[in-house]
Amino acid sequence: MTSHSESLTLSLGSISPAMLALAGGAFAALILLAIVLLLRSAGLRREQAEEASFRAAESEARMAELLKIQAEMQGRITAMTEVFGARQSELNQAINQRLDGMSQRMSSTITEQTKSTHENLQRLQERLAVIDAAQNNIQTLAKDVVGLQAILSNKQTRGAFGQSRMETIIADGLPMGAYTFQPTLSNGSRPDCTIRMPNDAPALVIDAKFPLEAWNAIRDAGSPEAGKIASQQFRRDMDVHIRDISEKYLIQGETQDTAFLFVPSESIFAEIHENFEPVVQKAHRSRIVIVSPSLLMLSIQVIQAVLKDQRMRAQAHLIQGEVALLMDDLGRLDERVRKLQGHFAMAQKDIDMVVTSADKLTKRGAKIEALEFEAGGDGKPARDNEPAAKSVESRTGLLKLRVVDEE
Repeated sequence: MTSHSESLTLSLGSISPAMLALAGGAFAALILLAIVLLLRSAGLRREQAEEASFRAAESEARMAELLKIQAEMQGRITAMTEVFGARQSELNQAINQRLDGMSQRMSSTITEQTKSTHENLQRLQERLAVIDAAQNNIQTLAKDVVGLQAILSNKQTRGAFGQSRMETIIADGLPMGAYTFQPTLSNGSRPDCTIRMPNDAPALVIDAKFPLEAWNAIRDAGSPEAGKIASQQFRRDMDVHIRDISEKYLIQGETQDTAFLFVPSESIFAEIHENFEPVVQKAHRSRIVIVSPSLLMLSIQVIQAVLKDQRMRAQAHLIQGEVALLMDDLGRLDERVRKLQGHFAMAQKDIDMVVTSADKLTKRGAKIEALEFEAGGDGKPARDNEPAAKSVESRTGLLKLRVVDEE
């Protein structure tokens, strides 16, 4: 301990007076800084106290203003409550009235809708009855289609079907005697139909034996290979049939150098021209024309027009005689019309004279209607330029009639 005190004394003794003065100045500066800080803190507390009192006064003023506004708001809310109560009662009354009106309209609308629904249901029942009848017709038609399919499945029956359709078209378009069904030619062959041409020209041959089996095989083919084989078979059958028609039915001097091959279906005719052009070209080279029902009908109409023209040329002398008689009748009619026109002209002249007399009578009546009545003692002198008027005395006065001729 003694040694420690001695060492401290030696250390203090070793400190110079300048250092001690510097340490004292620093200590004094610290004390001065502490005093300044204390003063500033006191000023800040005073300012905070003043600001707190100012804020308290401002808060009290705002609170008073808020209380005043609250009182005003309570008054306004009370007034608005009363107004809203009155408006709500009026609104409830208006809503009730509108609900009553809407209820009445809804009831009338529902009544009308119910009536309309009943009428629509009645119409629907009628239409359902018509649909049932149509369904029965469809079922009957389906049975007929099945029967037609059975007919077309038989080769002979199918040929008879094409023959019957061709015969129907020709019989509807040409007069009796202009065609022959199943005739026998000089070579022993029997075409389906021949049509007599005008001017003693050779007959036109129509064949209705279309190879429909090969065509149905094309339709029934289940694969492209089978369809290709069926198409080749159809081409071969058509080539054979075209050659047979050309060799059997085209006879020099007895038939036309062109024959018709009748196809009993428009769709088959279109597909042949679209997919089998070589067959069509070969038929043209062989002078065979492939015709559908519509083309056959058109050809029959052309032949009918040609036959009609021939008949008209054959009866030309009769037509000329009738035209001469018609011209005589027309001359007599013209003469009688001219006489009638003269009678009408005379009658028109008489009518014009009658109209002129009626106009004069109308003018006279208008002048009589414009008579003037004057009292007996108050008569006015007549004008110098007015004509003399006849006067008739009566008990009421003097009646003067002035007549002025405008003619």
